[in-house]
Amino acid sequence: MTKIIGLTGGIGSGKSTVAALFTEKGIPVYIADDAAKAILDQPDVTAQVVAVFGSGITNGAVIDRRKLAAIVFDHPEKLAQLNAIVHPAVRRDFENWVAKHRDKSFVVKEAAILFESGTDKDCDAVITVVAPEEIRIGRVMMRDGVGREEVLKRMQRQWTDAQKVALSDYVIENTDLQFTRRQVNEILKKLQKI
Repeated sequence: MTKIIGLTGGIGSGKSTVAALFTEKGIPVYIADDAAKAILDQPDVTAQVVAVFGSGITNGAVIDRRKLAAIVFDHPEKLAQLNAIVHPAVRRDFENWVAKHRDKSFVVKEAAILFESGTDKDCDAVITVVAPEEIRIGRVMMRDGVGREEVLKRMQRQWTDAQKVALSDYVIENTDLQFTRRQVNEILKKLQKI
């Protein structure tokens, strides 16, 4: 039976870097955010989102993600409506993806809101990636071209590192690539025994 290893961490912690290190080692990695974006473009999902949020959120036949984000970002009830449409579709997509990798002893599911969405319960183990707050802020400002206040606002919407770490089986401190690589190698040795 293929084990599912959850990989999470706050914005700017370096989840993508850690995911890439697992991929380098030949471990299949499912990126939940990428899957959600692709699923949002599926005609049936697009139709459901338009039914809830109106045709003003589309650009032609495609959902305008900026318009949608502007609606849901500061309105938890609107975000919950969107998640009620997208999360079940992502869950089905992930289950199909796992079935395609059933020859592997384990796979990694990278999800920013693994704990917040409750999908950590579907994992056999969870890895949380952490980094000092100032490093995280700097990474996101550079990556997304946004100001400090915007990054802090995004951070406030996520669980704290302490909350995630308390529920995790493994923690990776992502401040230096070589150190991060060593931690991934150590965790891989342990995962091969579960």
